[in-house]
Amino acid sequence: MIKLKETIEYKVDTEDGAIRFIEQERKGAEDRGYIVTKAAYSLKQKKAKGEVVDQGYLVSITYEYLKFWDEV
Repeated sequence: MIKLKETIEYKVDTEDGAIRFIEQERKGAEDRGYIVTKAAYSLKQKKAKGEVVDQGYLVSITYEYLKFWDEV
């Protein structure tokens, strides 16, 4: 059994941090043995009584290590 790809979610405090993290993962991907096939971020807010009490950005990145027909 061989892992082909996986999606991992990260919590980041700021939108700029989310954008930088995605760029960093894309730039270093080839050196680390994978490619980033999909990356996105979205704002998540925790509310209490209608007011925002906490927030952060959910970053989702899909890493592809091998294609199905690649030779191992």
